[in-house]
Amino acid sequence: MKILFQGDSITDVGKNAGAGSTLPIGQGYALIVDAKLSVKYPGKFEFSNYGISGSRIVDVYARIKKDCWNYTPDLVSILIGVNDVWHEVGNQNGVDAERFYRVYKMLVEDTMAKLPGVKMILMEPFVVPGTATTEKWDYFKTETALRAEAVKRIAEETKQYYLPLQKMFDDALEICPAPYWVADGVHPTPAGHQLIADAWMKLFEEKILIG
Repeated sequence: MKILFQGDSITDVGKNAGAGSTLPIGQGYALIVDAKLSVKYPGKFEFSNYGISGSRIVDVYARIKKDCWNYTPDLVSILIGVNDVWHEVGNQNGVDAERFYRVYKMLVEDTMAKLPGVKMILMEPFVVPGTATTEKWDYFKTETALRAEAVKRIAEETKQYYLPLQKMFDDALEICPAPYWVADGVHPTPAGHQLIADAWMKLFEEKILIG
């Protein structure tokens, strides 16, 4: 089974650090998933990470042929959405919620048409209070939730798999402060990446691998 991870910096996590990088899978949740599945099921999976830091949904769609279809994966995992909010705050180049929904759904449907039988894990974008988000917290919280609703709706409409993450991080904040899990409100720490990887593995093993 060929598994491809797609998204922004939360998925990228250093994989584009240079031509000499020894970790093309990155150093985040994708690496943890790769390591755990590779040990548990030797030789059963092949992993690729095409997440690129700074990506919005329109950027992922623009490169979907080169960075997904040409690879012919059996499973595509996507985590995208927070930059569609954040880029509006930073330089007024975000992607509004309705356009986000339309482009994301087009991406999923086009991928399903191009790769018949492909399975997809659509991961919920999340945000917590932090140095990058606190100043515009109400905006970040509201707008990220709208992107999350869109992702869930698309998963339901296309009968693909939805992986919720926001409540998981909200619950984690009851155990340790936000920076323990998410360094700046957007980018997970190693502990945060472990949470994502555990949730991903649970869904994958229960719903896709066994189910």
